[in-house]
Amino acid sequence: MAKVGIVMGSDSDMPVMAKAADILDRLGVEYEMSIISAHREPDTFFEYAKSAEAKGWKVIIAGAGMAAHLPGMCAAIFPMPVIGIPMHTSSLGGRDSLYSIVQMPSGIPVATVAINGGANAGLLAAKILATSDDALLERLKAYSKELKEQVEAKDARLKEVGYKAY
Repeated sequence: MAKVGIVMGSDSDMPVMAKAADILDRLGVEYEMSIISAHREPDTFFEYAKSAEAKGWKVIIAGAGMAAHLPGMCAAIFPMPVIGIPMHTSSLGGRDSLYSIVQMPSGIPVATVAINGGANAGLLAAKILATSDDALLERLKAYSKELKEQVEAKDARLKEVGYKAY
């Protein structure tokens, strides 16, 4: 059963949202991905957010650009954590999306990652789930160890060839 819902307002968000899905796949976390416009199909959106708890979801990752209402509206309806991913926009570089997500009113929190931060959203969702899943916690620790080893390998290469040849 999917534990994470991933929702975006447009297929143009897919490259960023796919990074969240890739991390969840790597960590063995089931998810369901949807494209729903809160503005163009509000009834569909409300049904999505209202039914998420009954589906067994523990976290929703919502990506949005410009007005960025999708994460905040999910948080207003879904009683568990929502992670917002602000999308880079051509007009304001994603700052409009970022501000719309982080400036939620008191009582409606949305965890927010960096602009286009799909991978971190997937990791944050997994970390939330790992608070009650020891096997997932071990997979997260292994993932962190891999990241450390990658940096160490790069450092070793730098020392081996010298920084000018790197």
